[in-house]
Amino acid sequence: MGSAQEKDELYALDISGVEWIGAPGTSPDEERVEIAHLPGGAVAMRSSLDHDTVLRYTEAEWRAFVLGARDGEFDLR
Repeated sequence: MGSAQEKDELYALDISGVEWIGAPGTSPDEERVEIAHLPGGAVAMRSSLDHDTVLRYTEAEWRAFVLGARDGEFDLR
């Protein structure tokens, strides 16, 4: 999905100026998942209540996640 070097480079990026977005109809002051688009199709994800914990995904990882979510792989049973 992503080489160790890709992940290292992704986590080395300065993302202090990125625009964080949440789902339409949600407000930044409520608990929500926020994402930011990074160079090369990568994506960063965080909780609106915890700005210090940021996960970063390569384009391939993000694509696999989105396709899996659309396919119901993460549905609660």
